[in-house]
Amino acid sequence: MIRHSSLIEMHRSNGAVFIEQDGWGIPAHFGSVADEYQAVRAGAGLIDFAHRGLLQFTGPDRLSFLQGMLSNDMRSLKPFDGAYATILTQQGKVIADVRVLCSMNSFYLDFWDSRKNKILDHLNRYLIADEVEITDRSQEYTILSIQGPESAALLHRIIGSGVDLPVRAKQHAMVDIDGAAVCVIRDSHTGEPGYDLIVALSAAPPIAQQLSDAGKPYAARWVGEEAQTILRIEAGIPRYGIDFTEDNLLLEVGIDHAVSFTKGCYLGQEVVERIRSRGHVNKKLFGFLLDDPTPASPGAVIEASGKQIGTVTSSVFSPALERAVAIGYLNREYWTPGVEVSITSGRPRSATVAPLPFVPSP
Repeated sequence: MIRHSSLIEMHRSNGAVFIEQDGWGIPAHFGSVADEYQAVRAGAGLIDFAHRGLLQFTGPDRLSFLQGMLSNDMRSLKPFDGAYATILTQQGKVIADVRVLCSMNSFYLDFWDSRKNKILDHLNRYLIADEVEITDRSQEYTILSIQGPESAALLHRIIGSGVDLPVRAKQHAMVDIDGAAVCVIRDSHTGEPGYDLIVALSAAPPIAQQLSDAGKPYAARWVGEEAQTILRIEAGIPRYGIDFTEDNLLLEVGIDHAVSFTKGCYLGQEVVERIRSRGHVNKKLFGFLLDDPTPASPGAVIEASGKQIGTVTSSVFSPALERAVAIGYLNREYWTPGVEVSITSGRPRSATVAPLPFVPSP
């Protein structure tokens, strides 16, 4: 059964065209992918992240338990701090990537909802003598996002100009919007400045309408999956289930900011440290600049000197670069930017290896 956001009627009235993804019906676009892209680049884009899951961790052992299960360092977090991390198997493979939020008496993890059952099964398997309670809050809260250079100005129109907003990545604060307690998180999913709002499900429709109304002076638009994909690829942000899966080692994915190499023991740490001490993985996610405007297909073969050296995971036409770009896995002997390769997607096409991100964040 396909699940839908509580904002589905609002999205329909805004002209949304829906697609099915991981069991959710989500907006692919709202009539113009180009206009949605431009809204994020020049003003403000509004995103419905109803397909994110949320778990709350309470109990006296919550910190020590998560410290042993996540790849990043939880002990350094103070209340209202946050971090990006992964959950790994004993073999160092990525079960999920998560955002961690530290509150006064809890930790919260949010992630793509499609990974929730896998995450819960995995964590409960190791939750033996720890005094920790894991509560699924996914049916009580949802996440809205504002992305773009005018995101702070738009948010201030709703919460008041005198309210301080979080300034560091993953830092968060509680604000009041018409009597509803809202957690505002500083975060970017597009390469542009942005904020996520964790709101009670019942409060989501009126708050979403307020964002739409307050965003008119900034030419704000709702942004569907297609424009989001272009923006995240330009920003070099890999997506779980598309660019990496449980088949990938953590250090292959290029998300080194999700791991602490000094925190000590955690599940999968032995493999991560062995790879680091050895100096490299055998393949890694890289960018590619294609020589024509047509994107490559996912799974397209990357070749050099007549042999396969990698595989494309995502590819789009980049409005910022006015050419097609791709990200994919590349064998380590070809990790030098500027190296010429061939990508076969229907027909062979020339491309060059490029560092990520394609479009630097402001």
